[in-house]
Amino acid sequence: MTGGNNYSNVFSLTDEIADIIRDRILKGEYKIGEKIKETQIASELKVSRTPIREAFKQLENEGLIDYIPNRGCFAKGFTKQDIEDIYAVRKALEILCVEWAVSRITEEQIQNLQDQCDLMEFYTVRQDEKKVLEINTGFHDIIYNATGSRFMAQVLRSYKEYIDQTRKALYYEPDYLDEILEEHRSILTAIKNRDVEEGKAAMSRHLDGSKRRAEFIYNVK
Repeated sequence: MTGGNNYSNVFSLTDEIADIIRDRILKGEYKIGEKIKETQIASELKVSRTPIREAFKQLENEGLIDYIPNRGCFAKGFTKQDIEDIYAVRKALEILCVEWAVSRITEEQIQNLQDQCDLMEFYTVRQDEKKVLEINTGFHDIIYNATGSRFMAQVLRSYKEYIDQTRKALYYEPDYLDEILEEHRSILTAIKNRDVEEGKAAMSRHLDGSKRRAEFIYNVK
C-alpha cells in the first residue's frame, strides 16, 4: 500500500470515528461533562489511538467536545444559551435569505425546491432520518444560492458548522419528520407565490420549531 493510500485511510477512519462519537453526543449517550475515554474507544472499535486523537480534534473544532490538558476530552454538546444564540443568528440570516430569494429565484431553482420537497416526503414516509437531513440541507442551500449574494454565502459558510450540528440532532427523533416536512412545504408555497411576507413568516415558524425541537433533544431548560 502506498504512503498516499495510508494517509487517505487514516483520515477516512478518523471521519468514521468522529461520526460515531458525534452521534453518541447528539443522542445523549455521552452526557455533557462526561469524559470520553480514548482507551475505551480504541478497545471497542479495535483501532489505534492516532485516528481517535484526530477525531477528537475534529469534534473540538465543531464545539462538541472540550479538551482539558492532562485530564482528557469531555462531551460538550450545546447549552441553552448556545441554542438561543445559534437560532437568533440563524433566524436573522435565513429570514433575510427568503426575503431576497423570493424576488431573485429562478423557475429552475423553484423546481429544484419542489424536487427536494418531494424527496423529503418520500424519505419521511420511510422514516429515513439521515436522508431527510441531507435533503433538508440541500433545500436551504438552494434558497441561499437563490439570493445571488456572495456576501451572504460567505457569512453562512462561516456559520455552517453550528447550523449543521443543530440540524443533525433533530433527526434522532423520527416523530419530528412529518412536522419538518410540513414546515418546508409552507416555505416552498410562499416562494412559489412570490409572497415575501408569508415566506418570512414560514421560515420564522420553521426555525422556531427547530429551536424548540433542539431544546428538547439537548434537554436544556
